[in-house]
Amino acid sequence: MYRIRFHGRGGQGMKTASRILGSAFFEAGYEVQDAPRYGAERRGAPIFAYVRAAREPINERGIIQHPDLVIVADDTLVPVPASGVLAGVSACTVLLINSTEAADVWQHRLNISGPIITLPVAAEVEDRADLPYIGATCAGAAAQLIGVIPQQALIHAIETELGGLGSAVVERNLENALAAYELVAPHHGLASEGAAPHAQDYERPDWADLPLETARISAPTIYAAANSIEVRTGLWRTLRPVIDYSRCNRCWWVCSTFCPDGAIAVSADGQPQIDYDHCKGCMVCVAQCPPHAIAAIPEHQAQAEESQLAGTTGDPP
Repeated sequence: MYRIRFHGRGGQGMKTASRILGSAFFEAGYEVQDAPRYGAERRGAPIFAYVRAAREPINERGIIQHPDLVIVADDTLVPVPASGVLAGVSACTVLLINSTEAADVWQHRLNISGPIITLPVAAEVEDRADLPYIGATCAGAAAQLIGVIPQQALIHAIETELGGLGSAVVERNLENALAAYELVAPHHGLASEGAAPHAQDYERPDWADLPLETARISAPTIYAAANSIEVRTGLWRTLRPVIDYSRCNRCWWVCSTFCPDGAIAVSADGQPQIDYDHCKGCMVCVAQCPPHAIAAIPEHQAQAEESQLAGTTGDPP
């Protein structure tokens, strides 16, 4: 099975690239999966899309952990750990980077044993999210590196996926995709199908150290039942829910039922009462109260009001 990942930024067309390559694979007679994955859904944020292709039905699901080919549309993403460009890259993975730097420079920087190929950036742009037609360019290069997609299948895939955008857009994307297809022709078929990783081949990372302790040391010590009341979880609170009883409908069950910590009790006359020793301040009751009789105020403000009230009445705070 071929496993390909496209990495770029929002607005650079990585979703489009995966669709084009997926359609080209389909034209070549393959079973295909292609899908994007977003983090922050905004322009310029890291995004990746992936394609799986095989001659038989594909049973794998989820993101690709062990890619055969990784295409990077924006080289500024390579050193960003959160973008996951190098996740799962092995000696068998082909890495294609759209960059002004040469491949040997990246080889030296990354110190990985797998092959690295660069696509020269045609022109630098002020907004990195505005690299023109880079999605189709990456798809064209990927099709050549895989080596099983005929040029005509790539052309038809671009016309199918982008046909609704007008002939001018299709022609420009075709021009860029075919230029990239020819540019990496010396590396035709460099990316090969990878075998599915087997659970028995798993090796524990040498940097992971998980020391085990005996139960006498690590197990919780509980000497009696129903002692959780002694833990004043209300000390964590930053916001305090306060009930305005003039607006309360005495419906009794809504706030007490939705409170995840059971910190709201109901008196015999249906009046809710909040146990502030154990209310964590999640504000679920504020969101659920039908007449909006519960308001959220900062905890420091509530404590100041309590102290002021205690000073007025002479009661301890």
